[in-house]
Formats: sequence, C-alpha cells, structure tokens
Amino acid sequence: MQNKTGPHIPLLRSIAPLARAADAWISDVWGVLHDGAHAHPAASDACMKFRAAGGTIVLVSNAPSTGVEVTAHLDELGVPRAAYDAIVTSGDVTRALISAWAGRPVHHLGPDRYLGTFAGLDVAFAPLSEAAVVVCTGLIEDDHETPDDYRDVLAAMRARNVPMICVNPDLVVERGNRLVYCAGALAAAYEALGGKVAYAGKPHPPIYARARELIGEVRGTPVETARILAIGDGIKTDIAGAAAAGLRAVFIASALHVDGADRLDETTLARLFSDHPTPPIAALEALAW
Repeated sequence: MQNKTGPHIPLLRSIAPLARAADAWISDVWGVLHDGAHAHPAASDACMKFRAAGGTIVLVSNAPSTGVEVTAHLDELGVPRAAYDAIVTSGDVTRALISAWAGRPVHHLGPDRYLGTFAGLDVAFAPLSEAAVVVCTGLIEDDHETPDDYRDVLAAMRARNVPMICVNPDLVVERGNRLVYCAGALAAAYEALGGKVAYAGKPHPPIYARARELIGEVRGTPVETARILAIGDGIKTDIAGAAAAGLRAVFIASALHVDGADRLDETTLARLFSDHPTPPIAALEALAW
C-alpha cells in the first residue's frame, strides 16, 4: 500500500518478529555487521540468536576480496564466527568472469590489497596499454581519490574499447565516519562513456544464486524463497538485488543513505523508496534482536 509520498515501510526496533517467518538470512556485511572500522555488537548478537533458534545465515559482500579474506577481516574487527554460517563475496563470484580471460593480458585497476582475488587463476598481468580486459577492484588510493582522478584512464580504455570487469559494484561504502568510493563508481563512469562492464556482485543474480546454494549446503536441503530474508543497507545493491532475486528485504539505515542530520522515520523512508518498485518489508536503524 502506498500513500502520496511513498510506500509505507514499518520501522522496527527489533528484527525478532520477522525472524519467526524465516529459515535463512542473506545478510550484507559492511554497513550491517560493521562500518569498516568497528563491529556492531548488537548486529552480531541478533545473528547469533537467529542461528541459535535454528536459522542459517550466509553473508553476502560486494568486497573485491575472497570470502577467506573477508572472514579474516571480520575476525580482526571482532565479529564472532558464531554470527554466520558462510560467506560469499563479489570477489569469489567474479573469479569465474576473470577465468574466461585465461592466458590473455589483464590489467588490474585497484589497490594491491585485492590481488588475492586473482590467486590461483591463469592471469597474465599487463599494463593498461596492452590489456585485453581491465579488472577493477577499486580506486588505488581510495582514502582520498574520486572517480574524477580516473578520467584519463577511463578515456584511454574507451578509446581501445577495452571491457571492464567490476569486482565491487558498490558506488560508495561507509568507512568509520566517512564515505569512500568503490569500484562501482569507476564502472558507472566508464559506462557513461559507453564502455562495456561486466558485474557479478549485488544487485546482480550470480551472487544470490551462490548464496542460496550455500544455504542449501549448510542446511542439507534447499530453502524456499518465501523463507529467506535479505538484510542490507544499500538501496541499489542490497534492496534492489533482493527484489530481483524475489526475496523479501529489510533495510538497515547506515550512513550510506541516512546521515547524522536525518532521522529514520516514515518521512525519510518514503523519500528513500518513493521510486523503488519493490520496497523493503521493514526498516531498522541498526540490526538488533
């Protein structure tokens, strides 16, 4: 039901009432379990309580890293492993796209910390001028760079019609108390120039398909769509991706869309989702039980 200003989305303090109608959660990581610098203990507690009641949780991240690397990062931040069953990342899923270019010259556009995404693959790294494809994991100095710093790079790629594989479709992500640009911002800028980009992370189908496979592996049987709940803070990634996969979604209000000057209320939710074809079934200021 929609009013004149947008859809009515219930604002909850606890996810517990929704948990009873779900066997599994597909949850975002960055913005839900942590902000890039600090873990959110209440979110981990909610996940552990859902699992203790028999639920299964697969974390789905647009991180360019592998699931193994994201697990290590969660360990460092203090997110307990008891808070989830499995992880699938954009980096994991994108490896299949990269493999299609085996033996051909590949240029990595991004920081060296994401080189683990290529581990074990038949990749022949090359300078941009010789590359048959560019694999973008992010901005090289993402703590201060913006897409404007890559205008010449993207123009050179477009001049040669070099396709891009975007490992992280996120445009921006919360890091502590600020937002930083991600690979998705460069991919969007490249598409605006007419460049061709391939994606595998949220909101695109492959990562959700893999998440559902993992849920089935953990539980020993597939879980019907109606019994899976998607949780995330990204409207164009988590919420849109869940809708495309036919999943109910819960919106978490991180600084990605709701900053300190805003209150998460019905007016804010109506504004955020006024043009969204499939809004979330509920919203929380933060994931909590």
